[in-house]
Amino acid sequence: MTTVTLGHLDTTVQQASAAAVARVLEAYELEIEYVVAPRAEMQEHMRRGDVDLFVSAWLPDVDAGFLAPDLGMQAFGQLYRPAFGFGVPAAAGAGVTSLAELAAAGSAIGREIVTPASVLDRVRQVVAAYDLTAAGYTIASRPDAEAFAHAAEVLEKGQPELIPTWQPSSLHYGSRMVELADPKSACGAEQEARILIRSAIRADMDSDLLDELDELTLGNKVVSALDHAMRNDGMSAEDAAEAWQRGKLLPR
Repeated sequence: MTTVTLGHLDTTVQQASAAAVARVLEAYELEIEYVVAPRAEMQEHMRRGDVDLFVSAWLPDVDAGFLAPDLGMQAFGQLYRPAFGFGVPAAAGAGVTSLAELAAAGSAIGREIVTPASVLDRVRQVVAAYDLTAAGYTIASRPDAEAFAHAAEVLEKGQPELIPTWQPSSLHYGSRMVELADPKSACGAEQEARILIRSAIRADMDSDLLDELDELTLGNKVVSALDHAMRNDGMSAEDAAEAWQRGKLLPR
């Protein structure tokens, strides 16, 4: 086969990791056609057979729907390990290292939690688990892009605010954020970012290519750097992936 359709969700993290996988595909002289869509539309593309490879499904929980039998996709490899959690800017010097410390009367952390709409349920779960409402914390749900911009500003200014977010992302680039421990496991389980392949075309794919993709590991640090390069340095996903491959983004 000489052409492969590569699908990814319409976020910079997914676009960046797809671009890294595309570098491998191009090394095998494959022509790539991209399919980019939100989650629900992507499932329809898969059902119609529009997607040969998908990068990446967060399993076992977040993207479990992509493995529905009628979509005809199989998972393999492990590119990185997404994890949801809360952080505070290291520059804030708040002295907080755990979610269990937030309800303390002397906590210097701001009480409003600006929350991306896509993770509202997870944030509510954490607030309930640690009884943060009784301690005066409130949730301000905002569209994802707006909440992300707010988080980036909080980090830049070193403000003592909670940042609820998935990693990897550009917010985690450069060790500017203190990740808060979650002793009650209220944030949910760590995921595995895996490649999906359309079952019907697996036998037609080069076995060496599949082996290389199966062994490809980006890691959260690299994906955070790719996302940072796109969001903050004006790079395209392709340029960021090339910089990574050439060792100019982060040491491998």
